[in-house]
Amino acid sequence: MGTQFNERNISMVMDMYELTMSNGYFNRGCRDVVAAFDVFYRKNPDNAGFAIFAGLEQVVEYVRNLHFDREDVEYLRSRKLFSEDFLEYLLQFKFKGDIYAMPEGTVIYPNEPIMTVVAPLIDAQLIETAILLEINHQSLIATKTNRIVRAADGKPVSDFGARRAHNVDAAVYGARAAYIGGVVSTATVLAGQMFDIPISGTMAHSWVMCFDSEYEAFKAYAENYPDSTVLLVDTYDVLKSGVPNAIRVAREILEPQGKRLKGIRLDSGDLAYLSKEARKLLDDAGLNDCIIVVSNSLDEYTIISLNQQEAMIDSYGVGEKLITSSSDPVFGAVYKLAAVKRDGVAVPKIKISETVEKITNPGIKEIYRVYDGEGKAVADYLTVKGEEIDTAHPVRYVDPVNYWKNRSFVGCTFKPLQKQIFRDGELVYDLPSLEDIRSYVRRQLDNEIWEEEQRFENSHPHYLDMSPAMYELKMSMLHESNKECDQGTGEC
Repeated sequence: MGTQFNERNISMVMDMYELTMSNGYFNRGCRDVVAAFDVFYRKNPDNAGFAIFAGLEQVVEYVRNLHFDREDVEYLRSRKLFSEDFLEYLLQFKFKGDIYAMPEGTVIYPNEPIMTVVAPLIDAQLIETAILLEINHQSLIATKTNRIVRAADGKPVSDFGARRAHNVDAAVYGARAAYIGGVVSTATVLAGQMFDIPISGTMAHSWVMCFDSEYEAFKAYAENYPDSTVLLVDTYDVLKSGVPNAIRVAREILEPQGKRLKGIRLDSGDLAYLSKEARKLLDDAGLNDCIIVVSNSLDEYTIISLNQQEAMIDSYGVGEKLITSSSDPVFGAVYKLAAVKRDGVAVPKIKISETVEKITNPGIKEIYRVYDGEGKAVADYLTVKGEEIDTAHPVRYVDPVNYWKNRSFVGCTFKPLQKQIFRDGELVYDLPSLEDIRSYVRRQLDNEIWEEEQRFENSHPHYLDMSPAMYELKMSMLHESNKECDQGTGEC
């Protein structure tokens, strides 16, 4: 697996409050108190019907390598905020908790626990930022990429985004996420090296401009790469110069060697019109097998439009709008306390807000995907940890929106979504290959997820239902909180 730790220790990638709280817990003798935190998000990017979970492998890598060097501790000592005992404790620190998570590549929905950390308070607190940044970034890019790939309707999409990414890690791990989302290759060589992703790339306009003529530039390229010649034809004039020179190189340089011109690329102009006209020229020259690749600020909507115009395009290179998810650049996963263990018993905790969407689901839970008799995912089902589901009888559920309705799942199967990743700080999960993760995404979308949820506009919502016990726990905690406010000063 490609690693972020080859040359650097990124353990200190954390928010300052993780350290100030941990120091406080330590000094109060709370370091062995076990807490449970859930990772979830509240809204699908681009108002879509679902998202794709990515970044788990990098979370695993971070947790396994988490340690504090002398240099780290000296820096923290210089802040003059932390007790000496706590700083010495950090020098010996190793994560000791349990982590549960959905498999990477799982199709996910808002407000359900993607990951649950059950660990001593300090352990759980110190990994918060790293977990969120890995999951937020890669889930965002995998989700955006999948929209673009689905818009291409079977035509291959390549990641061309590195130069528009927000930094080196965003380019490399964005390429990994894009491959999970469905691209066939990346132009980012380091991502290819680290993750064994196919790499692709030919020439820039500078190659063409360096030669005395466009023809000489194309000729030199074909002589260097006769088996994979793809020529960039829009440096000067696509139809009067670029495509005719590409055809000339095919005839004069490649065909005498028994080779064929693999493709041309358009990077500007009216892509629908130019691709149609270029196709005519290529076909008239007997180059029916020469593909047309296009790039230039593409996203799912421009690709859908090109398809509707019957553009003669065989492959897409997508850059900035993929690697930055520019239409909706924040995934928004959060890390919230769900329970604290007292005398071995998990005491549920709930965050209450006047913004209804920010009220959390309390307690340690289990999340199931519910399938009908045809294998379609009809809902997700949130239960209190340890609840038994008896499918021999109708399984009652509560729709948190239409809570007054009496509803049941009948003839359905229930698949637990979380797997245990760490136990007592040790990795107990076999990480799948990147190819397996990518295939898992495709299988779910092809076989399990309703087409109505995959619409680009007005997608059908996926239901997150609760067991009666889970719903009653949440409601009782809300009622208790209201009671405490009523009896006090009016402040919670």
